Amino acid sequence: MSPTCRSGVELLMDYLEGVLAPDLRAALEQHVAGCQRCAAFVESYRRTPAILRTATDVTLPPDLARTLQAWLHNRPRRDDQQPD
Repeated sequence: MSPTCRSGVELLMDYLEGVLAPDLRAALEQHVAGCQRCAAFVESYRRTPAILRTATDVTLPPDLARTLQAWLHNRPRRDDQQPD
């Protein structure tokens, strides 16, 4: 099977996680090497986790963290939830 841009997108997560069969991985890499659009798409997928980590790496002020922890601990629970 020779991947197309569309089928390559469907395989992208498996490709990046290293779980594609070797022949499919090679075919996808060959397609990406010759397709500038897919190469840019793969690179953006590779960078996404780091971008999200950076964007969400926030330290709450201590008083806000304590307030939030207290609220989470004391919040009303539905009957099917167990306490923390």
